[in-house]
Amino acid sequence: MPEPLDTVDWRVLRVLSEGSRIGMLELSRRAEVARGTAQAHVDRLVSNGVITSFAPHLDVRAMGYGVLAFTTIDIAQGRLGDVVAHLREIPEVLEAHATTGADDLLCRVVARSNDHLQEVLNRILEVQGINRTQTVIALSEQIPYRVTPLVDAAGGERKLRRVKG
Repeated sequence: MPEPLDTVDWRVLRVLSEGSRIGMLELSRRAEVARGTAQAHVDRLVSNGVITSFAPHLDVRAMGYGVLAFTTIDIAQGRLGDVVAHLREIPEVLEAHATTGADDLLCRVVARSNDHLQEVLNRILEVQGINRTQTVIALSEQIPYRVTPLVDAAGGERKLRRVKG
């Protein structure tokens, strides 16, 4: 089990959640800790798997993939591994999550156009073991992917527990 996050961890995560393209000195300044302290916390957060990447966030729309869709997949018994291996080979499948309910996977898929989306969906269906798919196209993004509010809420809860405890 990972170590619990302390107040400095939450401050470091808050700064990084706003944009990780800053140096350690700037991170320490914004988190209001010494540079060595910031570095030690970042190293620990990386080794504990809290920080998983320093890669840039890429806008797939700006890269020419203007269609975003979500596809659910119902998979035949015992074929999950085969289907997931196949999906990994399709670059337009950005994510796949095992789910509860009527379907087995929820996939986030992008395409350049609706015609291209049809090609991507046809490629998904090339593997044996898929019983059924259902796809919905996202019309517009209402809330972009974000973690800063979560960091703020969790960090704030931590402060409250420390004051009460």
